[in-house]
Amino acid sequence: MKFLHTSDWQIGMKAESVGRMAERVREERLEAAKRVVQAARDNGAEMIVLTGDVFEDNAVDRLLVRKIGEILRSFPGPVYIIPGNHDPLIPGSVWEHSVWKDAANINVFSKSEPVELDGCVLFPCPLHEKYSTKNPTSWINAKDVTKLAIGLAHGNVEGIPNGEPDYPIPRDAASRLGLDYLALGHWHSFARYDADDGVCRMAYAGTHETTKFGERDSGNAVIVEIAQRGSPPKLTRIKTGRLDWRTVERTIDQPQTVETLVEEIGKLDPPDVTLVRVFLAGVLFPEDRHPLVRIEELLASRFLFGSLDTSSLIPAPDGEGWIESLASGSFREAAVKLRSQAAQSANPEQRAVATQALLQLFELHERSRA
Repeated sequence: MKFLHTSDWQIGMKAESVGRMAERVREERLEAAKRVVQAARDNGAEMIVLTGDVFEDNAVDRLLVRKIGEILRSFPGPVYIIPGNHDPLIPGSVWEHSVWKDAANINVFSKSEPVELDGCVLFPCPLHEKYSTKNPTSWINAKDVTKLAIGLAHGNVEGIPNGEPDYPIPRDAASRLGLDYLALGHWHSFARYDADDGVCRMAYAGTHETTKFGERDSGNAVIVEIAQRGSPPKLTRIKTGRLDWRTVERTIDQPQTVETLVEEIGKLDPPDVTLVRVFLAGVLFPEDRHPLVRIEELLASRFLFGSLDTSSLIPAPDGEGWIESLASGSFREAAVKLRSQAAQSANPEQRAVATQALLQLFELHERSRA
């Protein structure tokens, strides 16, 4: 069997962090949904499984619900969906929309019970509330199933760094429950979980289009191929996202660092689908003030979205008066010694190191005064 696993489309998300480009970001999520369906077609997938959080919440515009239904309806095979914690199956939810009944190929699961198909048995775990400390897969027992056994679940795999204890799923759930594959939703980056035998039987597909800065490996769908009951699944990531979210962080500790950064940012491509945020820390030298303005102009004019955070920058010291103003003690003694080394050492490397250390002392001094 070959099928496509996707999740966390978050249709209707606000995207407020990107200001006036929020609408474009939301539109791209709809276009990415179309690319998911096309990827399933192109790769000969027999079905699509969508493991939760199709929508940002149950209050999204019902026209968006209709649009997603029509996109999924265009797939020639069946589509199987479980509600997630963002769009749980509750009264008045998006799953009461008529589009799901109109589309004969779309199946939205409302119960945690086995569903036998021609080539496999599905074990769906739909969610009925936003938060829970219960393991949504605990009811599954697929060990005696003779067909391929595929689970659909939404929650936190135990042991995820900073993961909330919300809908906890054991790291060995697929093997423990007798599943050939457990399709996961909730986390936005692709992640696979190999069993003790080295076989990956459970994975997060991640969101189909990156939702924000900092997502490690998002913007994918996964093609899953399983030859027969008990065979190792073959997972192939398919890129479905188009937006490129870049974070650039630099600590300025010497002149012309900003000038170099101007060139780097100017080479980012393609600018029309790239969102860039820049964080600068350290010391701003007088000769870097003009290049800093050029970075602001580049971010505002070249890219889909750009932001510059200079809150961690302090002006370079104007002369050495700051050292003389220091109170007697080890801090002042260190500054005087470094100043001497930076000016008088015969070793160029030692002078450079002393200069950098002196700047760091100055930065500590300025921040302690803030």
